[in-house]
Amino acid sequence: MNQTASLTSTRRPRLLLVGAAGTIGRAVAAELSPRYEVITAGRTSGDIVIDMGEEASIRAGLARAGTLDAIVSTAGNVHFGPLAEMTPAQWQVGLQSKLMGQVTLAMIGAGHLRDGGSITLSAGSLAEQPVRGGSSASLVNGALESFVRAAAIELPRGLRINVVSPSVLQESMPDYGPYFRGYEAVPAARVALAYGRSVEGAQTGQVYKVL
Repeated sequence: MNQTASLTSTRRPRLLLVGAAGTIGRAVAAELSPRYEVITAGRTSGDIVIDMGEEASIRAGLARAGTLDAIVSTAGNVHFGPLAEMTPAQWQVGLQSKLMGQVTLAMIGAGHLRDGGSITLSAGSLAEQPVRGGSSASLVNGALESFVRAAAIELPRGLRINVVSPSVLQESMPDYGPYFRGYEAVPAARVALAYGRSVEGAQTGQVYKVL
């Protein structure tokens, strides 16, 4: 077990969960809250307000969170739509929120982590298995996977960084099912196990695929 997971029982390790109100966020909280002090964050709800599209909001939220043992992001938006109709503003949704929002959270958040702490980001299976209308998601998810592999070799103080890359959620099929014909959906509870593996394991620079 890593340093975070082996802390003595006198202090529960502190974990900032951004995107806690979402389907995956709720499942991650359920998985880790028995062992961690989970500080929830989101754009409109949570213990701390963090807007992933605004660097100032990320900085302020992390300052409020204080010293942490782990940071988990299940946040970030992308626009789904036909490639030929995508506007620059629609591309920017994913680039600013899910991609650069998580990169910024990781880079600023590293300074708030104790030695040996961990960062876990969220991508998705469209990085390798694209669908019609999902070009923005494929672009962003692929970039996040590459970023994590590169960042892992440079983070100081024994900090670790990984990314979870799941298939479409069973819980999301009513909304996204038409985009994912023929895909096997996965339950959020199983996806949450991959976040737990990232936080409580010892690996870094990993892409945990849940398919």
